[in-house]
Amino acid sequence: MIDFLITSTISLIVFLGFYHLVLEREKMHQFNRFYLLFSIVISLVIPFITFEIIKEIPVAAITEPIYMPFPMSDETIPVIETIDYTPIVLWSLYAVTTLFLGIRFGKNICKLTSKSSSNPIVKYKNAKLVLVDEKTLPHTFLNSIFINFDDYNQRNIEDELYTHELVHVTQKHTLDILFVEFLKTVFWFNPVLYFYKKAIQLNHEFLADEQVVESYNDVPFYQSLLLQKGNGNQTIYLASNLNYLVTKKRLIMMTKNTSRSIAFLKKIAITPILVALIYFFCIEIVAQEKALPTTNKTEKNLTSEDKIRDRYYSNVRIILKDVRNGITIDKMYEELTLEEKRSYLSWVPDMIISKEVPEPLFQKMKTKNMAVWINGKTSSAAEIQKYKRTDFSHYTYSFVHKNARSKRFPQEYQYTLYTKKYFDENLKNSHLHFGNDTLKMVISNYKKNKVDEILSKTTKPDTIVWQTKGKEGYNLYIKDTVRKKQIAQKPKPMYGSEVKPQKDSTDVKSVAEVTEKPEFELGLEAFYKYIGTNYKIPEEVTKNKLKGRVFASFIVEKDGSLSNIKILRDMGYGTGEEAERVLKNSPKWKPGKIHGKPVRTMYSLPISIKSE
Repeated sequence: MIDFLITSTISLIVFLGFYHLVLEREKMHQFNRFYLLFSIVISLVIPFITFEIIKEIPVAAITEPIYMPFPMSDETIPVIETIDYTPIVLWSLYAVTTLFLGIRFGKNICKLTSKSSSNPIVKYKNAKLVLVDEKTLPHTFLNSIFINFDDYNQRNIEDELYTHELVHVTQKHTLDILFVEFLKTVFWFNPVLYFYKKAIQLNHEFLADEQVVESYNDVPFYQSLLLQKGNGNQTIYLASNLNYLVTKKRLIMMTKNTSRSIAFLKKIAITPILVALIYFFCIEIVAQEKALPTTNKTEKNLTSEDKIRDRYYSNVRIILKDVRNGITIDKMYEELTLEEKRSYLSWVPDMIISKEVPEPLFQKMKTKNMAVWINGKTSSAAEIQKYKRTDFSHYTYSFVHKNARSKRFPQEYQYTLYTKKYFDENLKNSHLHFGNDTLKMVISNYKKNKVDEILSKTTKPDTIVWQTKGKEGYNLYIKDTVRKKQIAQKPKPMYGSEVKPQKDSTDVKSVAEVTEKPEFELGLEAFYKYIGTNYKIPEEVTKNKLKGRVFASFIVEKDGSLSNIKILRDMGYGTGEEAERVLKNSPKWKPGKIHGKPVRTMYSLPISIKSE
């Protein structure tokens, strides 16, 4: 409670001081009115707002127990309960005073309400004139304007005075006064609220005076009228009074002008005041002990890729055989070392987004002899006729090298379509977690251990990976039950193509075969900078804030130009077409070489796309 009173009082003083020093002198009374009201509300709310900032304090781990000595004695220390009457007295005083003020507050409201209902009433525009017997100047409560009966009948009340009081009625100034009076009743011990009421009432008079000056444009007459009428008249407790503080401030304000630029600058000057109050009273720094790490140094700094992989393979049993060096692993993923995780499980699939089948391509599938799979099953043109293009949520395609084509599927490209139901059940969230509870994997050298040889053994792995020294691995075989969860995903290649091309009549070499790799003339970093500068992200990708990769392959010719550009996988929405355009316009590369002689070299790379 004490903290609330201190914080709210300091806030009230700061806001009121800013008002008197900066805002009160300028002719922006409507803004000032709401500033005064909201500053009271904000000051009462600030003590209840807390923004916690966690600050970790490193603490060395305790390896040995700490013993605290206690005095040994047979004596007991008696605890005597005592009653402190000070809070009871203070709360009783507060309750009695608040009750008294509350009764007085209610009594004054009833008095004005009763006066309004027991005297003659005359309708006047959007207000009602209450004609009272006592000699008084016009004053307003809610929508009632109280005036003397004889003055009204004898037309002794000037039009300027009616206009003045109508402003109080129209802008509901009585509500502001009732609000402050209620707070004064509850927080009667806080003197700042008395100054707030005084500032609010004076600002009400500024507003009313401003309207009269605009309506009649006779400042000297209105000033003399106020001086004439305002002396020696009683001030009504809860009403807006014509003669309230007819001071030099009101008379000066009638002739003052404030430029818009100055008003704007003074308004925005409130922002640092509010920020400073929030910083000092609402921000709480919470110290949190952080034990110094006792784990292996290689595990203390996890990258974002490590965290994504940990989520993907969590609670999965890893049965792995590296036939290159005879290492066998059979552990839960969490039991692997960080080095094993990074070495053997570097691949985590990207999120698969929905991608519509282009209309021309779909029509071609219905009429031509194409290699098409639907949900992983081969389909003929007749079977595709049963579907509409909108039945599919995603599709993929891949280029098949000549040495990998068969009599049944001699086509250059193979396509796979996925229905909406299949996509939602199997692909949509496949990047979040591995599809099975066990992963069986064989790591091999492709030249020494062929796929059929490994499959013929008793291991029967889900995935076979071959690796060449210094290069990243490629999935050559994924069992169907796993492929369903990993479809359209491949390990991140750095060099080479998805299936190692063999030497054929075109005399194209793979990166693994050359002695000098092809390289962008200014370096690979400069090439990625070229891609980033020239690649225009499609509007749909930007609008949906998507991210993913486009995988492309191409041949670096002997003269360094790029040819045979193929998009192996993309995100849809034209991301592949844009990548192909940028690659076609690429500056020349340094060709791959074998013993110093330039050769045509197959090259592939991923292009990461991220829309903020």
